[in-house]
Amino acid sequence: MTTDPRTYTYPDDVLRDRIILITGASDGIGKALALHAAGLGAQVILHGRNVNKLEEVYDEIEAIDGVQRPSIAVMDLASANSESYTTLADSIAQEFGRLDGLVLNAGILGERYSIEQYDAVVWQRVMHVNVTSAFALTQVFLPLLKASDDASIIFTSSGVGRTGKAFWGAYAVSKFATEGLSQVLADEHRQGTLRSNCINPGPTRTSMRLAAYPAEERDKLKGPGDILSPYVYLLGPDSKGVTGMSIDAQ
Repeated sequence: MTTDPRTYTYPDDVLRDRIILITGASDGIGKALALHAAGLGAQVILHGRNVNKLEEVYDEIEAIDGVQRPSIAVMDLASANSESYTTLADSIAQEFGRLDGLVLNAGILGERYSIEQYDAVVWQRVMHVNVTSAFALTQVFLPLLKASDDASIIFTSSGVGRTGKAFWGAYAVSKFATEGLSQVLADEHRQGTLRSNCINPGPTRTSMRLAAYPAEERDKLKGPGDILSPYVYLLGPDSKGVTGMSIDAQ
């Protein structure tokens, strides 16, 4: 990889006509990416569990001149089952016929406790939302991604998913698993056009960051809109052949 994704520059139509589904698109990085990708020409599918918030993002995208009308996919990953995933994939297949990008951005923090104190129910919920749902979505969307000539999957990683840190519990373990899932998928598709990579957003001004570091000076953090270049790079044509990587957005 010769391009530095953090300083990647691109034309304003770099994602023209690419169909991209973004999970967790109602807030934070997912929302910022959805707005930016739509402005770059993408047909964006907004996933989330809060209909009102998704409709607000939808309206913001609609207000941008010349963009394609987005779609909304409502599903609560915490309670989703195999039928939910299949139904979602079938509806997108009927409407679009393919996917060019899948950004698995949705996730939950869980508790900041030691392993000794960690609640098993919370642990299972974090692992389900952060790992199992990402696996399930990837699996059901693989036929649509393979129908694209240039498909990209982006998983969301974290610095605590590379080096374990005390009191990060299930969240850290889920991100280690996410890195592994992305690498396995990349290796399984080395001979094709589908690529799979991770992005570690780093310290960003989001609600999850606030929950993890409530006393932090938020004004010193980058906003979600400031870290999008690596996402655009991996979703666009200039990253063909780049797979199995884990990229820091900052």
